[in-house]
Amino acid sequence: MRETAKLSTQNISSLVSTGAGFDLLRYYTLPDFLGKDAPYLLYFMGKNIARETTLETWEDLYEFFQYMGWGELKLIKEKKKEIIFHLSGHIVEKRLTQKLHNVDFRLESGFLAQMIQIITSDTYECFEQINKKENAVEITAIKG
Repeated sequence: MRETAKLSTQNISSLVSTGAGFDLLRYYTLPDFLGKDAPYLLYFMGKNIARETTLETWEDLYEFFQYMGWGELKLIKEKKKEIIFHLSGHIVEKRLTQKLHNVDFRLESGFLAQMIQIITSDTYECFEQINKKENAVEITAIKG
């Protein structure tokens, strides 16, 4: 079995992608293979990707989202048992306004849940809500 390097903002920037190929996998191929469980499995795939990273700070996390082509992630509000993030930008807007398929942000939510646990040492679950009017996504992390 081949050993792979952990993902970081330094080495992820060397990957080149338009995102279109990734979207084809996410919205066509994976749902075909995974069936109705695709959203749940994408969430856990996101968590798995996070476990393979070396990110340690919120700034690293925001930069990683940019490099992955997931959009601009910003922490909006932090409460005792809840953290609210805003995911926006050109990439998110393009995903939300296209007409080919229904979009979700389960992969990003799973990744974020695991990264919050890595950064804070507390367990969180993330839920996303699409705001088509603003072409953005609000991701709420709830402490478990």
